[in-house]
Amino acid sequence: MRSTRILHVITDLGMGGAEMVLYRLLSSQDRRGFSSAVVSLTGPGSVGKMIAGLGVPVISLNRRPGFPDPRLVTGLIRAIQSFRPDLLQTWMYHSDLIGSMAVKFCGSKPVVWGLHHTIAEQQTLKASTLTVARLNAFLSARSPAKIVCCAEATRQSHLRLGYSESKMVVISNGIDPAVFRPDPFARRSVRAEIGVTAQTRLIGLCARLDSLKDHQNFIRAAGILHQSFPNVHFVLWGLGVVPEARELRKWSSSAGVDACIHFLGMREDSPRLMAALDLGCLSSFSEAFPLAVAEIMACGVPCVVTNVGDTARIVGDTGRIVPSRDPVALAEAWAELLGRSPGLRVRLGERARRRIVEHFSLDNMAASYSQLYRDIIDNQELQ
Repeated sequence: MRSTRILHVITDLGMGGAEMVLYRLLSSQDRRGFSSAVVSLTGPGSVGKMIAGLGVPVISLNRRPGFPDPRLVTGLIRAIQSFRPDLLQTWMYHSDLIGSMAVKFCGSKPVVWGLHHTIAEQQTLKASTLTVARLNAFLSARSPAKIVCCAEATRQSHLRLGYSESKMVVISNGIDPAVFRPDPFARRSVRAEIGVTAQTRLIGLCARLDSLKDHQNFIRAAGILHQSFPNVHFVLWGLGVVPEARELRKWSSSAGVDACIHFLGMREDSPRLMAALDLGCLSSFSEAFPLAVAEIMACGVPCVVTNVGDTARIVGDTGRIVPSRDPVALAEAWAELLGRSPGLRVRLGERARRRIVEHFSLDNMAASYSQLYRDIIDNQELQ
């Protein structure tokens, strides 16, 4: 029996949430049942290299980011004609639009759109991106077979924009608990790396330097907590989160935490860093499904998160939920958990890991995508 051929179309393959979800889906999907290829509308990026390492073909159309270029349609048509997929899965606004346009010239191939953001903060989107999102809302009742939302918050925000409710399904992002897991050796090794004692408590934030992630909120909360917990240290890592970043140093100096805050930049050992934490954190004011929260929880670490996107649904009763843009509330939640017994934090961390394994595992996500693809293709064949 021939495997089902899926062509994934994504706007770019730089390091990001949707890009990593695509990589993880391809790494876990049944290779006997599915044959996949990936088209990037721009360049191959760092995630493209990771996908190629799985043995999955990656085609880059090498167009500049911005409003859709008509040449992208012709480039994608050639890729579709070459790969001859049974279904297209598109991953972001621009690729949703370009994929739906290209497939019109290639027969009746079903298209599944992907939505991996919320539009709670429209002013943070580029004008061209918001224009494409609104155009897709107009087309959503006709063009895609289904629209996959990575979070319930994503579904709700796009309903308000006018997307077709009947087309939308939620498939939550998935975490591999074999990769993100408790590591008793990480605690000592990470503390040795940053030059603190083995007993030092660490609060961590894994997020690229982006206004939506609100590092200033985290650092202001760190300054507040430092007044009553002067021995706690703060570890931050992600793209752009480096000691040379002027705004980070300005904020940490203003908060009085220069001596206890560590900016580690882009790291390839996130599971190790996460497993070393006493508390994980999300300080954002806009999210959909923040992967880092689920990853830290899978490492057996309780989290304090802002109430954005699906964070409350992810964390449940295993951590604390606070309002966004409120450093006092963030610091108070940290203090409350740090003031409890170590045994309680261990139990919260164990519950956090169980919650991810049971509800947000990579296997669950891959099975949901696979079933969706089969259902759509079977329905197509019956028509």
